[in-house]
Amino acid sequence: MTYPLISLAFLAIAAAAALATARRPDFRRRMAASGIAAIVLLVLTAVFDNVMIGVGLYSYPDEHVSGLRIGLAPIEDFAYPLAAAFLVPAVYTLTRRHEGHT
Repeated sequence: MTYPLISLAFLAIAAAAALATARRPDFRRRMAASGIAAIVLLVLTAVFDNVMIGVGLYSYPDEHVSGLRIGLAPIEDFAYPLAAAFLVPAVYTLTRRHEGHT
């Protein structure tokens, strides 16, 4: 079960980064926007990963996945877009200067 462990690491990093922005301005708005982005990315992942796996562009060895699938796509495939939806805005927020400071 290699992929679930890698997925958990990505999700933990994204969650930690997002939580690190909790005291920054507009936290609720950022989380709402990230949630919407996550939903869109998860739907796109479900559609396109199933198509790509279905036509044989790639596959996952059974011994490296959890066995849980959405269609043909292993559940682990959905961790990366979910993590990205929260990690990218968090990193941007953490690396920009606070407004009002020079």
